[in-house]
Amino acid sequence: MAVIRKSRSVSKNKTQGKVIKKKISKPKTKTTKSTPKRKTTRKTSKKSKTTKIKLTPRKKDMKKTKTQEKEVIDYSVDDHIVYPSHGVGKVISIEKQSIAEQLLKMYVVNFEKEKMILRVPIEKAKAIGIRRVSSKVKLKKNLEILSGKARIRRTMWSRRAQEYEAKINSGHLNELTEVVRDLFRNYANQPEQSYSERQLYEAARDRLAREVAVVENTNDEKAVEKIEFILSEATQKSSIKESIEE
Repeated sequence: MAVIRKSRSVSKNKTQGKVIKKKISKPKTKTTKSTPKRKTTRKTSKKSKTTKIKLTPRKKDMKKTKTQEKEVIDYSVDDHIVYPSHGVGKVISIEKQSIAEQLLKMYVVNFEKEKMILRVPIEKAKAIGIRRVSSKVKLKKNLEILSGKARIRRTMWSRRAQEYEAKINSGHLNELTEVVRDLFRNYANQPEQSYSERQLYEAARDRLAREVAVVENTNDEKAVEKIEFILSEATQKSSIKESIEE
């Protein structure tokens, strides 16, 4: 019986000597639930916005609108106009003509003296330099230039001839009148003209006379007589002044 007790005591002692390992529980981390991001919604007005759609015209339509804007009819039938390089002409009709798939309106201008008819696009009339025949008041002021003193530059004739031609074909009435004044020669007091000088003088004089005839409702011959009468009077007055001063 004693033996049995020892074994029990031994077993008790063994159990007492055992180190009981306790499991250390890790601190629980609180898991925070991620709050979903709030969607920022802008308050839209109840009225729905209507989007305007711009209709782009076709190329052909664009060409038509451009030509319509430019084609402003300044002259009518039976109007007298001045074409810079040809002088006074008369509009006999306005017609339409298709050129390069474009319908253009044109002035049909008749030049009686040159026996020539020109067709001028209406949209290019201003760029060319076409103008209306001057009024009576403007013509009177320009004819006063004829009674002034001639301004002759001492340069080579070839250079002066180019300047005179440019003035004649400029389309400006005052420049044309200056050429007539500067090239006029009174044979009694002034030296004779050369052949080229005479040609330029007659071209400028006839062009000026044509405009005078249209404005004053006379013929070209009477207009030429009036111009040369003013010029001859002016040269006589200037020669008398020069003789008195001497």
